[in-house]
Amino acid sequence: MKFTKMHGLGNDFVFLDYFAAGTTEEDFAALAVKLCNRNFGIGADGLVLVLPSELADARMRILNSDGSEPEMCGNAIRCFAKYLYERQLVTKNPLSVETLSGVLKLNMNVNEGKVESVTVDMGEPVLQPELVPTAASGGTVLNHPLHADGREFSITAVSMGNPHCITFVEDAASVPLAEIGPKLETHEFFPRHTNVEFVQVLDPSHVIMRVWERGAGATLACGTGACATVVACVLNGKTERKIEVRLPGGDLLVEWGDDNHLYMTGPAAEVFNGEVAV
Repeated sequence: MKFTKMHGLGNDFVFLDYFAAGTTEEDFAALAVKLCNRNFGIGADGLVLVLPSELADARMRILNSDGSEPEMCGNAIRCFAKYLYERQLVTKNPLSVETLSGVLKLNMNVNEGKVESVTVDMGEPVLQPELVPTAASGGTVLNHPLHADGREFSITAVSMGNPHCITFVEDAASVPLAEIGPKLETHEFFPRHTNVEFVQVLDPSHVIMRVWERGAGATLACGTGACATVVACVLNGKTERKIEVRLPGGDLLVEWGDDNHLYMTGPAAEVFNGEVAV
């Protein structure tokens, strides 16, 4: 089986190309677990399927390293655009990509045929508690007390097509991510589990974010999480609407536009191509 390894700010993926042929009836959940294993497989945070679409220029399907299927992934979709454009599978710029959270529009910064960065229209944030989803009802889950691990966290819940739990901290580097992340990810307050972001505000235009991703664990970057973080920062009166989100793998520029859409800009990289026995 031929594959391509790609990453967005260190958030890495195994790409399988079914754009021309379409998919077979494989057990992709089991395949994701096998290929993403960092000791016995290729190693990645997720498996990405490149598929044809009747609604857009192409369709992206992603599976986490545990085999679960999230609705969207901001770092993966930037890699997806680079993959399509540089192989001339789609030559449009901007291009559209179908995901489980809808059809998204992507603008590419191209230099001598190579995609250096991608700006993704991530759509509008979802704040209604029952749609994030959370166990709450009524108004926005904003600075809401949540008990876990014997502590009380003040959280804000946002969906960017997938659920996010954002909490503000004094020092992001000191957060015991592997200890607290899973407890918030699987908390009963989030019936479909959640991504978890720990955010340190540096100034009105810069924040540091560390993330525990639903189904993948600690990763070096999360695009949807960066967008959800900007929404949480603005709603809590902590930053401007256009900020730099600093992640362990690098920086993303995110703007919450006047049209209520989130615009995320960041790089994508191809690492290597190969063939693996399955």
